[in-house]
Amino acid sequence: MAVPLMQAVRVGSYVVKQHLKGHKRYPLVLMLEPLLRCNLACSGCGKIDYPAEILNQRLSVQDCLDADAECGAPVVAVAGGEPLLHKEMPQIVRGLIARKRYVYLCTNGLLLEKKIDDYQPSPFFSWDIHLDGDKAMHDASVCQQGVYDRAVAAIKLVKSKGFRVSINCTLFDNADPYRVAAFFDTVMDLGVDGIMTAPGYAYERAPDQEHFLNRQKTKKLFREIFRLGKGHKWRFTQSPLFLNFLAGNEKYHCTPWGKPLRTVFGWQRPCYLLGEGYAPTFSALMNDTAWDQYGTGNYEKCANCMVHSGYEATAVNDAIERPWHIAQVALMGPKVDGPMAPEIDLSHQRPAKFDYNEQVVELMKKLPQDMVKKRTTLRRVKKVVS
Repeated sequence: MAVPLMQAVRVGSYVVKQHLKGHKRYPLVLMLEPLLRCNLACSGCGKIDYPAEILNQRLSVQDCLDADAECGAPVVAVAGGEPLLHKEMPQIVRGLIARKRYVYLCTNGLLLEKKIDDYQPSPFFSWDIHLDGDKAMHDASVCQQGVYDRAVAAIKLVKSKGFRVSINCTLFDNADPYRVAAFFDTVMDLGVDGIMTAPGYAYERAPDQEHFLNRQKTKKLFREIFRLGKGHKWRFTQSPLFLNFLAGNEKYHCTPWGKPLRTVFGWQRPCYLLGEGYAPTFSALMNDTAWDQYGTGNYEKCANCMVHSGYEATAVNDAIERPWHIAQVALMGPKVDGPMAPEIDLSHQRPAKFDYNEQVVELMKKLPQDMVKKRTTLRRVKKVVS
C-alpha cells in the first residue's frame, strides 16, 4: 500500500467529516511554496520566471505555520522552487509534524546528501523526489546531465536511513509508454514507497511549449502505460479513481480549492498551477474567488489540464459518493480498453487572459522598497562599470 494505513484512515475521516458537515468546498492538501528559487531550470517549468527580487523572497517558519493553521488540511506538500534551498526548512517540517500533518517534502534531490542529517524519519514525513522517467528522459526534462543519477542516489540514501520516499513523475507528449512502464518497474525495485504521476501542465511561461500533452493524448498514453503495468504491482500515492481519470474513464471536473497554494505573495488564485492574482487570507481565497470562471470547459488556460492538483480532490469526493466504484477500480485497476468517458465541452470557455507582466509589476510593489531600490542601484553600478 503506497499510503500508510494510519494516514489513509486519518485523511479519510477528515474527508467524511467535511461531507457530514455539508462543506461544499474544503482543502485536502495544503500546497506550501516557501520560495520560488530553484537550482534547476527545467524546460517545462513556469515557476522560476521571475525577477531576482521575487526569487529571493522566503516565507518564514511562522508564515508557514500560520498558513497551516488557516487552511487546516491534513496533508501538506512543501514545494517550490527547491525547498532545500530554504535555510529554515528543517524547522518548518518539524513544526508541521508536531501538528500531526502528513508532510511531503518535494525536492529534485541535488542537495539531499548535504541536508539529510537535518531531518529525522517520522510516520508523518515523506520525501517526494522529482524523477521524470529513466536517465535520458529525466536529464532531458531538467535540462542538465547527471541529475537522474544524483536523484537515484538520493532515493537510496533516504531509504537507507529509514525514511519513506515517493517520486513525482511528470510526463510530456514525447513519453514512450514502454519506457515509462520499464521506469516504474525500476523505481519499484529501488524500494520507492509510491509513485505520483500526471501530465505536465502547460505553463504559459515555460521555455518548452511544444511538448505538453492535450487531454486526448494524455488518456491514450496512460491507458497504454496501465495496460503494460497489469500484474506489476506498482504502488501509487494517488487515488485509484484519479488514475482511472487519467486513463479516460471518468468525466471529472476540476476541484481547484482541494489543493490551495500559499506562496510568498499570499494565497494564489485559483490554484497551484494557474496564478491569476492572490488572496490575503485563506478565507478570502475560498469565499471571494470566482471559482466558476475556472476549470476545463470554463477557461482556455484550463482546457488540457488533467493534473492531480486539480482532479485528485474530485476523485476523493467521488470515492465518498460511490465507495463501490473505488473498490472496483482499486481491485481491477484502471480500465484500458473500450469507450472513454465523454469529453468536457470547450465551446463556451472564456478566452485566456495573458497578464503576466502586469502581475509581476504588482508583485514587485509588494516587496520592501528599500530592497528593490538596492537591487536597482546595484544593477546600475554594474552597468556603468561594464
